Amino acid sequence: MRKLKLQVQITIDGFISGPNGEMDWMKFPWTEDILSYVREITEPVDTIVLGRKLAEGFIPHWANVAKDPSNPEYEGGVKYASTQKIVFTKTLGESIWENTGIAKGDLVEEINSLKSKSGKDIIPYGGGAFVSALIKNKLIDELHLFVNPAAIGKGMPIFKELTEMQKFRVIDVRNFECGIVTLVYKPI
Repeated sequence: MRKLKLQVQITIDGFISGPNGEMDWMKFPWTEDILSYVREITEPVDTIVLGRKLAEGFIPHWANVAKDPSNPEYEGGVKYASTQKIVFTKTLGESIWENTGIAKGDLVEEINSLKSKSGKDIIPYGGGAFVSALIKNKLIDELHLFVNPAAIGKGMPIFKELTEMQKFRVIDVRNFECGIVTLVYKPI
């Protein structure tokens, strides 16, 4: 069965964005060690699942990056643009993007169906509501938290939808030169 691996930037106080979507707390530029790590965990990915709101910016952004070999993010742009994407939406009737399908059914059923098909790993990108729903429904097989060296006091958490305790076991911890620490967990 394929794995759904969540990779998310987070503050040390547990937020993925500020209260108004601010992301100015993220640590950039990244150092080569963390770039290598991201390549390592995204190489075995052949499907990206996204919430519609994030997809509207994510897909066109990476498609444009992939067209510009002089862009420092070009390698990532090629990877993200060429990878099959599935957008979870209740409002779109059909995909408006290249290499992208639409999922309109029940989130749990749709994700479990994707995971049961042959292929490589799946990585989700989405806003807080989409990611929170994946966590709440215990769909994540690996949780990669990219803990940035910043606290913002309030913002958007990704564990806010939990209705019961979930336990995880740490499988990896890495400290990178740029100050980010990754914590990798698997559900118990």
